[in-house]
Amino acid sequence: MELWPWLTAALLLLLLLVQLSRAARFYAKISLYCALCLCVSAVAAVVCLLRHGGRTVENMSIISWFVRSFKYLYGLRFDVKGRQRLWADRPCVIVSNHQSILDMMGLMEILPPRCVQIAKRELLFTGSVGLIMYLGGVFFINRQRSSTAMSVMADVGELMTRENLKVWIYPEGTRNDNGDLLPFKKGAFYLAVQAQVPIVPVVYSSFSSFYNPRTKLFTSGTIKVEVLDAIPTSGLTAGDIPELMDTCHRAMRSAFLRLSKPHQENGAAPEPAAQPAQ
Repeated sequence: MELWPWLTAALLLLLLLVQLSRAARFYAKISLYCALCLCVSAVAAVVCLLRHGGRTVENMSIISWFVRSFKYLYGLRFDVKGRQRLWADRPCVIVSNHQSILDMMGLMEILPPRCVQIAKRELLFTGSVGLIMYLGGVFFINRQRSSTAMSVMADVGELMTRENLKVWIYPEGTRNDNGDLLPFKKGAFYLAVQAQVPIVPVVYSSFSSFYNPRTKLFTSGTIKVEVLDAIPTSGLTAGDIPELMDTCHRAMRSAFLRLSKPHQENGAAPEPAAQPAQ
């Protein structure tokens, strides 16, 4: 029995659904994004192995080049201010808000040299994506075992200063698309104080005008990105961490609401009430 007529009919039906249904378009774009991540990660892993032979932060520039191409396929534009603050030749802890799976594109768009991320251990076991993260020098932590996580963070603090690394962390600890920032976790701030390196906040505007899983919206759009002034930690101790977290949270929340305001005026959620950092 010939399968080609059935396959052709199924493809035509799928194309028709994508044209007629916003939900179908949303899931088609998400599926394509996930497939691209897996395929591009596999290709990038081969390039990294051929170029540098193994795990090294230098592979991040290769990974970044591959991922930045995604924005053209999805019609996304990044409007970046203060990029030069990330490129200072010094170790630092970079913190940014975390909204969706699309954040990887935003991260790679402005990733500075010698910068690695801290990610949950589960991502190490996601096939080619986990492999390319490992080759790029990403540090994996087990969030279910605090003693192990703290040990990894201590090692990261030592490596930062010894190897002049920048470390990128999402202090909210999870994705958040509620129109505001969640309270911050302490890990990034302990790391910065322990290593006595500055914190550099990076804020991305709300995605809600072009990407919303609840309403199945996924169109083209512009993401505003602002790199804020570095917050010094020299001379600070563990006792100063709550105030440091609050200072950073207030600065990032103010920038997030300011950058996202045009999106909210165009039909996104209204500005929510303040949430204190914890």
